Amino acid sequence: MSHTVSLTFPDGSVREFAAGTTGRDVAESISKSLVKKAVAIALDGELRDLSDAVTDGRIEIVTREDKRSLELIRHDAAHVMAEAVQELWPGTQVTIGPVIDNGFYYDFAKNEPFTPDDLPVIEKKMKEIIARNKPFTKEIWSREKAKEVFAAKGENYKVELVDAIPEGQDLKIYYQGDWFDLCRGPHMASTGQIGTAFKLMKVAGAYWRGDSNNPMLTRIYGTAWHTQEELDQYLHVLAEAEKRDHRRLGREMDLFHFQEEGPGVVFWHGKGWRMFQTLVAYMRRRLANTYQEVNAPQVLDKSLWETSGHWGWYRDNMFKVTVAGEETDDDRVFALKPMNCPGHIQIFKHGLKSYRELPVRLAEFGNVHRYEPSGALHGLMRVRGFTQDDAHVFCTDEQMAAECLRINDLILSVYEDFGFKEIVVKLSTRPEKRVGSDALWDRAEAVMTEVLKTIETQSEGRIKTGILPGEGAFYGPKFEYTLKDAIGREWQCGTTQVDFNLPERFGAFYIDKDSEKRQPVMIHRAICGSMERFLGILIENFAGHMPLWISPLQVVVATITSEADDYGREVAALLREAGLTVETDFRNEKINYKVREHSVTKVPVIVVCGKREAEERSVNIRRLGSQAQTAMSLDEAIASLSAEAMAPDLKRKTEKKARG
Repeated sequence: MSHTVSLTFPDGSVREFAAGTTGRDVAESISKSLVKKAVAIALDGELRDLSDAVTDGRIEIVTREDKRSLELIRHDAAHVMAEAVQELWPGTQVTIGPVIDNGFYYDFAKNEPFTPDDLPVIEKKMKEIIARNKPFTKEIWSREKAKEVFAAKGENYKVELVDAIPEGQDLKIYYQGDWFDLCRGPHMASTGQIGTAFKLMKVAGAYWRGDSNNPMLTRIYGTAWHTQEELDQYLHVLAEAEKRDHRRLGREMDLFHFQEEGPGVVFWHGKGWRMFQTLVAYMRRRLANTYQEVNAPQVLDKSLWETSGHWGWYRDNMFKVTVAGEETDDDRVFALKPMNCPGHIQIFKHGLKSYRELPVRLAEFGNVHRYEPSGALHGLMRVRGFTQDDAHVFCTDEQMAAECLRINDLILSVYEDFGFKEIVVKLSTRPEKRVGSDALWDRAEAVMTEVLKTIETQSEGRIKTGILPGEGAFYGPKFEYTLKDAIGREWQCGTTQVDFNLPERFGAFYIDKDSEKRQPVMIHRAICGSMERFLGILIENFAGHMPLWISPLQVVVATITSEADDYGREVAALLREAGLTVETDFRNEKINYKVREHSVTKVPVIVVCGKREAEERSVNIRRLGSQAQTAMSLDEAIASLSAEAMAPDLKRKTEKKARG
């Protein structure tokens, strides 16, 4: 018996269609031009093939311009790459080829692994296949047929994949012309819709199913975009990122290194440590008069971590510590702290607290250790040992909104001092697995939603905001602060998290105005997050051309001739006296050679002194990245450079004082 299907369109209109009507039929019923542009449909938000029969629900016709089509473009490009490889190298087995961030990959089983030289050849063949514009068509096969066909083709990995598909699930086979693959779909209408805004990026080894006991396959990575402009922009950002890689700049600037004996921990060199301490000193000044700086032990008995819950749910990321000697009376197990919160609760609990003392704000530049798999380690960005600019605010429920806003103002002000103006603040709400009553969550989320609105209003739209449903910590909702760097990359740094869990677990309380015990609200907050990672972000953001105030070496005084060496020493001494970090270069080398060498190590200012400068008590200033020289008197140069080298917070203080 036939029946009709009821479809609701984006404009709210509802239309009836005969059972068996496909997405393509619906698009055609709207307009001939739409069906030409359509690549898929979305039924109740889920992408489907145009050839699928529609069912009751909300329908959208997805065109290639729709941002949702990007996943389809990449998925289809992976299939075309697999076809190209098998056309070029018959006998190669294809395994799996998913869409990933910014692109796709496919793993191949081939006797001789691919090399980067093969990539342009594959790309050329892909363009041929796309130009053929063959339709994607779908068939449903039985498990037996699929295994039989793939086994006959020598596709043993596909046979394994068929076995892994749960019973009762359709086995979908997608054709593009004569070539076919096992796939969940969906796909666009034809290969021509992929376009040519794609590029194969690199080859790598990958074990089948990620297991080192399995055979090694060759993985080819690609990227694909809607337009050539988007592809060019992406490749530009990648090239810029490579030029700005903090690991390379760290070597060139002699800031730090890593070595096998200390995986994931930083060996800071003199210049790097100076920059690190400049950052800490700046943050310390920003907290003065508002926070008490404390220091909790790095090694604590595991019982404390059992109480906090970390031993249960975070132990795989923790380092266990025991006494090294075999003959010892102390067989207790300790842990290196992965975070500062339990230590801060102990400090809060020490001595009775009255509601009059709240909020209590405790800050620590705490050295913490977390186990990260060796494959995840990445310079300063992902380490095992790092310093958190961590703080915990213990306050009453009524004080929570004001404290969140105070933290927000501090975070935004710090980011602005480093030149980060494009900030996104997102509120992460309750996850499925959580502690605390719904009433507590309702209250915290209501307060933080209001705070989020205030943040947006106060910034007059400059700060973008959003909601991340279900992304909160298990112990409370949180704000996440994401900043955009000079080449458009986003970095999540600051957090503000409301916690109902730890104060309860540790029995933390204060005495309220009625002399009753009350549990405080605990707010965790970080601004830089990991100081090491934040420095890595700064190095990449500025491409090593650090602002003078945070540069590890601010000035090199270089002489043109040995006759100016004594004057050069005097200039260096006066600059040091003015608070700048200075080195001298009096080598018997040409001045251009000296300038070039110091430019490689990213020295921001080179003060050049020759015989004439010595006579006139003047200097020539060369800036990093500029061929120009600026001549000025020595007194003028010292005043100008010392003012420029002043940290933003100190500059504000000086200007305020000058205004009276």
